[in-house]
Order: sequence, then structure tokens, then C-alpha cells
Amino acid sequence: MPFVESLRCRECARTYPVEALHVCEFCFGPLEVAYDYDAIRSSISREKIAAGPPTIWRYADLLPASAEDPVDLGAGFTPLVRADRLAAELGLGELWLKNDTLNPTGSFKDRVVSVALTKARDLGFKVAACASTGNLANSVAAHAARAGMESIVFIPSDLEQGKIVTTAIYGGRLIAIDGTYDDVNRLCAELTSEQPTWAFVNVNVRPYYAEGSKTLAFEVAEQLGWQAPDHVVVPIASGSQLTKVHKGFNELYHVGLLDEEPHVRVSGAQAEGCSPVAVAFAEDTDIIRPQRPKTIAKSLAIGNPADGFYALDVVRKSGGAIGSVTDDEIVEGIRLLARTEGIFAETAGGTTIATLVKLAASGVVRPDERVVAYITGHGLKTIEAVSAVAQPTATIAPTLDAFNAAVGLPS
Repeated sequence: MPFVESLRCRECARTYPVEALHVCEFCFGPLEVAYDYDAIRSSISREKIAAGPPTIWRYADLLPASAEDPVDLGAGFTPLVRADRLAAELGLGELWLKNDTLNPTGSFKDRVVSVALTKARDLGFKVAACASTGNLANSVAAHAARAGMESIVFIPSDLEQGKIVTTAIYGGRLIAIDGTYDDVNRLCAELTSEQPTWAFVNVNVRPYYAEGSKTLAFEVAEQLGWQAPDHVVVPIASGSQLTKVHKGFNELYHVGLLDEEPHVRVSGAQAEGCSPVAVAFAEDTDIIRPQRPKTIAKSLAIGNPADGFYALDVVRKSGGAIGSVTDDEIVEGIRLLARTEGIFAETAGGTTIATLVKLAASGVVRPDERVVAYITGHGLKTIEAVSAVAQPTATIAPTLDAFNAAVGLPS
């Protein structure tokens, strides 16, 4: 990894070696990867990227793990879909959807896990672990199976059945905890000290894991002809994804892949039943008060978001906003996206679309902007959320008379 210089504290800027570290020993701030951008600039080019694989590893120069033999199921380079029908309903102009439902395990988590487990293997770890609201559990179990690593993942016991099954099927150990994600995460933080040979992707190798989300920005810029959008709408769980999308656009400019410095407005989306960052934004405070989640959007149900403060800072400095929506609005967001653009999203995607509806109606997202909304997971993961409103139009006898009576088509 010739372009990774060190780990660096976000708060005090102290540097650390490129190891399994995630917290500054001096100020307890989070660590993130620092790169030699001048060296990257001399190596990277649009042509080199275009000649690379149709996965996140086409951007290997901007990632913190070796691309020679990555733990790779084919994550990334998902479609960027022009959403004219949805835009028309919302009164917007140029609207695009980054459709990450088509990743190998059905969510954007395949991006971060591919990077995290590649780095974990480089560091000598044999066991892959995580705390998860579901999508990360799916991805860690699948990628660990691919890499021949043992996996042990921890989830809240009340997750959707689809996410439980699509984790357990890969043969690793799946531990359900009677509690919220924040309870699960605390346990995993304790286990990180007790089990130093385990790579907890979102704890001790978190600085590398988080970098995978930058590829959501890299791909959008490439798919738009190496241009940045004007405005993006990103769901908020821990807040990491939003901050890394913002970082990704800026990195492309620093290494010469964007001709103009990007000024991307970044907006965030949360469910009202777990909206600590949205509340802080609305109250114009930097204090993010933890909440106990109560929402159908379980993949976003992190009541004490680790990167919440940083997400809040990005949104404010970029001129965006953070909205929150009810469970009913989330369901309607899922249905609206499916009806207008043929994309079936999980509840996180419903949260993003429902928030986009509100931000467009209030004028925060404007008709003169090129807008990208991130759809981060497939609807088959959260069937329970929409099963009551997605049923057969009619159940009839197998006759023409029964059909005509039920459907009432004009003659």
C-alpha cells in the first residue's frame, strides 16, 4: 500500500502506525486513514480506472488495503439510474438514484466489508466479526466464507427474518442479543479487548472499513462523466457513510480526477423513531442525545451514532439539511420508489426517498440541482415492512367471468 501514510486522529491529528487501531490514545478521538495524495496523483488516471475491474477495486489507489488479492464478491459499480418519473412527481429536474440494492448481498455494506476483510487478512486476522443491524452481518458472513475465514457476528434479536436467514446461511456463528444495536455494539467493544485475534470490522479495523463508503462517491462521479453532483441525499445510521461520501468527492479533486473543485451539498435522512442527528440539526446544537430506537428502519436504528457529530458538521458546512420521517412515510417512500422507478428498496431506502420528498417540498432540494439519492439496500431484506400493503389485487376463481367481475376492465 504505497499511498497510505498512517492513521490520523480526527480530533488532535496525532498519527499512528497502519495497524488494528481505531481510537486515539491521547484524546480518544476516532482514527482515520491518511494518504499521500501527491503520490496518488502521479499514479492514478481516468484511463487506469476505466481499465480496472467493474468493482470497487478499480479505485484501489484510493483504498487502504492491497488490491493484489482482495476479499471480493464483486461489490460496487452498481447502476446510477436517471429517475425522471420520480423527479416529475417531486417537482425536481435532474434526479439520479445510486442503486446499491444490486450488490452481492443486497446492500452497500459489501463495499465496506470487502475493504475491511482484505485489510484484516493483510494484518493477519483469521476471524471476522461485527456488530450489526443486519446488512453488515449478511456481508461479513458472506465475505468471510469467500475468504475461508471464520465469522462470528452479533445482532439484535428482533431483526427482520430475512436478514437473520441471509446471515446464518453462510455457516458462521450468529449471536442474537436481547437488546438494541447500541447494546450489541458495547458488547463487541468489550470483546475486542478480550479477543485480540478477531477483526471486528466496525471496531478495531473501523478506520479501513469506513473507507469503502468513499466508492459511493467515486462511482457517481465517474458515471456522471467525471463530474460531481450538486446535491446528494444519504441515509444516516452511524453517520460514517455520509461523511465518507463527502470525503470521496473531495479526494477525487485532490488527485486530479475532477477538473473543478466539488461543492456538493450533502443532506441526511433518518427515521423519526431513531433520529438523534436530525434532532440535533433541527435544534441547531452540536449535542447529539442518544435515543432508544423504535422504528421499522432497523438498518438505521443506531441510537448513539459514532460519527453523528461529523455527519452533522458535513451537512451544515455543505449547506444541506437532515430530515426525519415517520414509519408510515417510510413505507410510502418504498412504494413511491417502486411505483415510479421499478426499484424495491428496504426501509433505509424508503427513509431516503421519504426524506427527499420532504426536502424537495420545502425547497431544500431544488429543481435546478443535479441530485443523487443513495438507495443502500434491497427490499427483500425487509418484507415485513410492506407486507400489509403489498398484497394481491384480487383472489378469484379461474374463470373469465370472475376475472371481469374482479378487475372491472372497460369493454
